[in-house]
Amino acid sequence: MAEITTDPVKGPALQHSETDGALFFVSFVFMLLIALAAQVLCLNWRTWLPGAESEKSLIKGVSSGVYTFLSHLI
Repeated sequence: MAEITTDPVKGPALQHSETDGALFFVSFVFMLLIALAAQVLCLNWRTWLPGAESEKSLIKGVSSGVYTFLSHLI
């Protein structure tokens, strides 16, 4: 019979979660810098980031692009 515990997650599962968060943060900052540079130069950057085409907000557009990018990595 399987043993059921309520211990908090330890080891590889917690490390995997921290790695995913770090990868999201680095990707977000990188794409945000690209979007800000393009915004300053009056370029249409939303077409460069898949998933960001229909977003009106800069932050939501970058987040959508990062989530799409991460789905290809993971």
